[in-house]
Amino acid sequence: MRSYDVIVVGKGSSRYVIAKAAHKYNDVAVIDDPPIGGTCMNFGCLPTKSLIYPADRIRDIYQSQKLNIDAEVLATNFSDHLEEVRKDREKKRQQQKSFLTRNSNIYYFPGKGHFIDKETLKVNGKKLKGEKIFLANGTRPLIPPIKGLENIDYLTNRSILELKQKPESMIIIGGGYIALEYAHLLSAYGIDITIIEMMNQLLPSMEPEISKKIEEEVQNFADLHLGTTASEVIQNGEIEVKIENNIQQRSIQAESLFIATGRKSNADTLNLEKTDIETDADGFIKVNKYLETNQENVWAWGDVIGKEMFKHTANQEARIAWYNATNLEKKEMQYHASPKVVFTHPEIGSVGLTEAEAQQNHSILIGKAKFEGVEKGSIMKDYSGLVKAVVNKSDRRLLGFHVIGPHASILLQEAAVVIANRETVDFIINSTHTFPSLSEIVLKPLLHLKEPK
Repeated sequence: MRSYDVIVVGKGSSRYVIAKAAHKYNDVAVIDDPPIGGTCMNFGCLPTKSLIYPADRIRDIYQSQKLNIDAEVLATNFSDHLEEVRKDREKKRQQQKSFLTRNSNIYYFPGKGHFIDKETLKVNGKKLKGEKIFLANGTRPLIPPIKGLENIDYLTNRSILELKQKPESMIIIGGGYIALEYAHLLSAYGIDITIIEMMNQLLPSMEPEISKKIEEEVQNFADLHLGTTASEVIQNGEIEVKIENNIQQRSIQAESLFIATGRKSNADTLNLEKTDIETDADGFIKVNKYLETNQENVWAWGDVIGKEMFKHTANQEARIAWYNATNLEKKEMQYHASPKVVFTHPEIGSVGLTEAEAQQNHSILIGKAKFEGVEKGSIMKDYSGLVKAVVNKSDRRLLGFHVIGPHASILLQEAAVVIANRETVDFIINSTHTFPSLSEIVLKPLLHLKEPK
């Protein structure tokens, strides 16, 4: 057994902590289940956005007639684009390994680590004892108990990027962030997409106006079945999925099947029963507002705690956890202004409280605007985009901001900064916004605030 000042389990959003620990302490152990780098780099944010960017350009060409431009997509090479993504991913993996191995006081252990007692983990037969332990080993796809699924060579976000040939058709079970992003990019490349979602709306945690709008837009590039469950899966040549809702039962077929029904915490791989660390009913590690577990000198962050499964949130959690592990005073992790973005078509961005959430503790005002209501949106002939602002009535503090439309991920940031600093809407109103630009859409709803109906 060897003792370490710091043990970090999971490399995905841990670079900041590892670097800080290596500078401050003598011995730092990093345990990471290959492939190195976590979900975002290997299976999530980066590879998907590398495919979504060209998919956005393809869809722009499809929609160019609204600007009186006659254009067509002559060819798309899905397989070549995937190969480029895989090559770029391999480069990033080598960079990650280089970061860990070039530092003389960082010890890298590729493999699954698990506790054998409260202070000791075991990986590849080696025992590591840690003075401070940080857990950030993420999640994996949650596979639903559908009859026959175990006999099907189905895809998940971990395997879909390994495709060598483009399928002609695909059924996606699930209607969340991953499902909608892949539905957009795959359909742009000419794959026929069917989405099966058991809820009666897409993205039910979003504002109802945005959920309704994305449903309308998704139906332009996918066959959408809401309020529908998959009861059985059969493979006989093509894959057959038996579906049912409150109206009918029937079967649909496709060449491939993609499961995107949520995420399962990897906390269950850590043998936490050997520790005092607790998990919630869904298996996510419990932490307090300082990201401390209920065991002394153990902190956790990222997807494994199930708070908000976004890379930017996990990065911030890592910074907060490190601060609290190395300072007497404590900082709380703030989630009230953590942006949520779905890179589907059109983009969706949300930060802060929804109208329903805000009404639980506040008297509020609501502001809404359509993209076509500002000159740049009108020039773009964008009829799908809209924004919604949620404002505290008594002090005009911005509580929530929600966008669907082109560049939503960028437009959201101004509101995110205001909400993070608990500023009023006047902070935005008193700032000059470029004309004519889409930035005006952030200002627009704040000029016409009304009582909610």
